[in-house]
Amino acid sequence: MTGKIKLIVFDWDGTLMDSEVQIVTCLRAAIADLGLGPMDDHTLRNVIGLGLREAIDTLVPGRDERFHQTFVDHYRKYWFQSEASLLFEGVPEVLDSLQQQHLLLGVATGKARHGLERVLAETGLASCFHATRCADEAPSKPNPQMLLDIMAKLNVLPAETLMVGDTEYDMEMATNAGAAKIAVRTGVHSEERLQRHAPLVCLERLTDMPEWMAEAGLIDSHE
Repeated sequence: MTGKIKLIVFDWDGTLMDSEVQIVTCLRAAIADLGLGPMDDHTLRNVIGLGLREAIDTLVPGRDERFHQTFVDHYRKYWFQSEASLLFEGVPEVLDSLQQQHLLLGVATGKARHGLERVLAETGLASCFHATRCADEAPSKPNPQMLLDIMAKLNVLPAETLMVGDTEYDMEMATNAGAAKIAVRTGVHSEERLQRHAPLVCLERLTDMPEWMAEAGLIDSHE
């Protein structure tokens, strides 16, 4: 990738927020409520990043609409009762530094709109983002529609767009949309899995991103 970019789109869970434990706990509680067999952490962690419907289809395939809605209701009950997850250290500062570069910022997440609005309000980050898209508004990752919708809203080309995420689903979505991608190793998928999708770089943490982007010539280093 050469030249300056205009838009950076972030995944939420595992990229900006350390929500793995909260998601796994709520999935396990919903599964127990429904009398399903117990599932190990690896199985539950692996669906983080998908929309909830797609996660249910992966964990419990072949169920009807009524089952899906019951599962969603139980999951959301526990989610909104649970203690909120925290942002990864340094996230507000990273977003602020990118805003100072006059970049457009977005979020493409497997969360539903209600869930995203909740965490944006709790974290005070709502004003940081110019466009957001959720899994109940477009097909789930790795379908590119969420990312394409954000680019269309902000009138930005794929070649001017960078996707940042912690899962293969984020990397595949970016590839399918024609955008470049940065992987971060703060989520549920291993570096090996992330590297299969040829990201520009696979960073240890999000706070490494501004320096790497400046060194790569994607943003100015003097601001």
